[in-house]
Amino acid sequence: MGQAAMTSETWRDGPLWTPTPERVAAAQLTAFRRRMQEAYGTSLPDTPALHEFSIRHIGEFWSQLWDFCSVVGEKGDVAFVDAPDMRDARFFPEARLNVVDTLLRRDDDTPALLFVREDGVRETWSWHQLRSTVSRAAGALAAVGITAGDVVAAWLPNCPQAYVVALAAAWIGAIFTSASPEFGAPAVLDRFGQVAPKILFAVDGYWYGGRCFDTAEKLAAVTAELATVRNVVVIHYVHERPHGAAANVCDWRDFLTRGEHVSIAPVRGGFDVPQYVLYSSGTTGRPKCIVHRAGGLLLTHLKEHRLHCDIRPGDRVFYFTTTGWMMWNWLLGALASEATLVVYDGSPMYPEPLALFDLAADLDITLFGTSARYLDSLRRSGLQPGSGRDLSALRTITSTGSPLLPDAFDWVYATVKRDVHLASISGGTDICGCFVLGDPTRPVFRGEIQGPALGMAVDVVDDTGRPVPVGVTGELVCTRPFPSLPLGFWGDEDRRRYTEAYFAVFPDIWRHGDWITRTPHGGFVISGRSDATLNPGGVRIGTAEIYRQVARFPQIMDAVAIGQQVDGDERIVLFVTLADGAQLTPELVDEVQTAIRVNCSPRHVPARILAVPDVPRTHSGKIAEIAVRDAVHGRPVRGVEALANPECLAYFREHPGLA
Repeated sequence: MGQAAMTSETWRDGPLWTPTPERVAAAQLTAFRRRMQEAYGTSLPDTPALHEFSIRHIGEFWSQLWDFCSVVGEKGDVAFVDAPDMRDARFFPEARLNVVDTLLRRDDDTPALLFVREDGVRETWSWHQLRSTVSRAAGALAAVGITAGDVVAAWLPNCPQAYVVALAAAWIGAIFTSASPEFGAPAVLDRFGQVAPKILFAVDGYWYGGRCFDTAEKLAAVTAELATVRNVVVIHYVHERPHGAAANVCDWRDFLTRGEHVSIAPVRGGFDVPQYVLYSSGTTGRPKCIVHRAGGLLLTHLKEHRLHCDIRPGDRVFYFTTTGWMMWNWLLGALASEATLVVYDGSPMYPEPLALFDLAADLDITLFGTSARYLDSLRRSGLQPGSGRDLSALRTITSTGSPLLPDAFDWVYATVKRDVHLASISGGTDICGCFVLGDPTRPVFRGEIQGPALGMAVDVVDDTGRPVPVGVTGELVCTRPFPSLPLGFWGDEDRRRYTEAYFAVFPDIWRHGDWITRTPHGGFVISGRSDATLNPGGVRIGTAEIYRQVARFPQIMDAVAIGQQVDGDERIVLFVTLADGAQLTPELVDEVQTAIRVNCSPRHVPARILAVPDVPRTHSGKIAEIAVRDAVHGRPVRGVEALANPECLAYFREHPGLA
């Protein structure tokens, strides 16, 4: 593997934002760091020192975090038991808990959920209402025969009922899995069909972009194929009429009545009780069914929310997400920090592109979470969210899904808010959390993720597994166990597929599949997926390096770069979508190639720059580079159902400029 040094692009030395001394002093991360110093009599002057302690003294760190966050349950006397294979390490082997006791520790009339649908529907759910509804739903699940270890499937939008079902499943020890209603029947069956759910929750339709989509036909197709499903519960989300007359189909309200007189206390189990099944994107084949442990995710999300995002009781936390993306599970986890969740269902661009920032101003959102693509699309459109909106409550903006481009950092501080913690974060469905993310006590530098997550032994290595110096690009790995390490893949009893996915390249070291560089500031820059890395002349290049340069051109709205095999070598081909009225002239091609050559290297320069009407993306907004690469080479594209716009692949298969 050829090592790539940080590109020749000029990196601004000064930070874009520095927290005030008062903000640093008030941060929960500061309080936790002082707690650790006092508990162990050691000097931990800053976050890097705390991080080093957290990966050298694993049990002590996670035990103190349990106490700091007041996790409800029996911790036991042992916090960590190491093992030669990190997958066999155990956290809190004596613990007994149910995550619902911590997630729903509040039971009062203040808001737990603020629900907004794009068509204007709004609901406020108090903590008491949420807990009582979850209790009834748990009783109803038990009444229809769902027990601990059974799979509860939800084909639901981001609505309050989705949270109720997930929490009710955890209440009785069942396993929750979800997909968004815009997924087609084949995509849903690819996921739910592998995990044998016993009950399915669905809606009769959903709103998106000003249109109402009925789901009756898709639901009939799915239920006909899911032989294990004994009960189907339909939420009348967009229609008032009854939905179907099948014997095993009932209305949501009727379902809840079954639990009104069933009294069940939350079932306590071990730390490693499975809570969720999440799915890989499916762009490289059938989605992997990733099984996550309840205690591990609870502690991971508490760490990320309270320490890295500084979420406090009463904060209003928003993330634009669907139930088909891990950020939905991450958002649900903020209940454990006693935050109010702002739950939005609809298009982020409806009725106009700044609708979500209108929501932020209207509801006094304190943490605004979204995708890098959304922020960059607003930047490219020349919009200014901070103009005419009261964003005084907003303290933190988090961005994920793909690398946040340096120009987008500039745009946030110039047009959204000067005094805001902009935290680019990165992890994955694989761990339902982050490897690298923000730090509210340290400066934000242009184009950089601030640092590694506490308790995560993140490193950057070459193809032999040896760490590389600052400024050199390599593979993102994690070298020590962590609580959100997945239990495994569903049905993968011998762990063969689990091993192939993460441990085949570097035995007993988690290889995440991201191409990453450590910066002089102690931060990181992610250059894209290593399985989609370009390799012209044997030198590995991350696609994000090219996208950073392309983003500077207002004529270009989106782009995807791939490697095309030609005459025994690989050349870079860059496909672009153009702004209205723009043309891909020879002059524009030359300007783009020059910018890439000057700011990256001659190796980065695309041999071809070609215009296409659209770029394929997954339902969570990630560029489907591998799908484009397969289409260009005439290979079957795997996981088409995972794409939000698969029809555009035809442009890549037949593009005349590829000859």
